[in-house]
Amino acid sequence: MGLFGRWRGRRPAPGRATLDRASQRGDLRHLEEFVASRRGVEGFVEPRTAVTEATIVLVAADGEWTRRRIDGPDVARRLSKELAIPVYDAQVTGYPQRMRDYSARQKRDRL
Repeated sequence: MGLFGRWRGRRPAPGRATLDRASQRGDLRHLEEFVASRRGVEGFVEPRTAVTEATIVLVAADGEWTRRRIDGPDVARRLSKELAIPVYDAQVTGYPQRMRDYSARQKRDRL
């Protein structure tokens, strides 16, 4: 049997469509703390893939960002209402330039 042959025909466990773990309460707590401690935060929802669950990227006004798992776009919309932040579909809008600039600064400063 080939390396991948043993997985052929296997189905994911019920309720699990990816190889990633589901979101946990700690993920939501981190997102809430990120929003509370930064200004100008926006959310960008990333869809579930074959490898990862749905995620949300929060980007602050200075470009600092964080990514955490969520239980789908509905949770992102509910979270955005609770935290009073705008949320966008990352596949439609893309990511803000300030996020890329922040990452470039972080990389440069580590060198």
